[in-house]
Amino acid sequence: MAVIILETAIRASPERCFDLSLSVDLHARSMSHTGERAIAGITTGLMGPSDTVIWEAKHLGMRQRLTGRITEYERPHWFVDEQVRGAFTSMRHVHEFVPVAGGTLMKDDLRYTVPLGGLGMLVDKLFREGYMRKLLCARNEYLKRTAEIAAD
Repeated sequence: MAVIILETAIRASPERCFDLSLSVDLHARSMSHTGERAIAGITTGLMGPSDTVIWEAKHLGMRQRLTGRITEYERPHWFVDEQVRGAFTSMRHVHEFVPVAGGTLMKDDLRYTVPLGGLGMLVDKLFREGYMRKLLCARNEYLKRTAEIAAD
């Protein structure tokens, strides 16, 4: 199992950060370099409890689809999205929003497993894990800039 843990300090309220994290539109803009777009389920606006979205994008040179669902939700503290269908054997992403002096500490805990046994784990270590970390960091930076501009 691959585990990616990130913390991002944001000068905006937990409510603002929580809502932006559930915005289908912001997610698509933050991933525009991959051509990522919502093609079914919730395709615009904010996702909520039990909502599902199907994303299509080009990752690592391949067109891919991932169906994700919000499986846990406690606004504005945390939510969980999980893969229902896609390239991973399993994927669970916990998003947490902790109030701190001057704003929010946004925490990401992404855990996933890959198919193809040892070969899949090797490919993950060589390529995918770093790629996934870079994607999450780029998305978080985009969310941070958006939240802080709107909070000023």
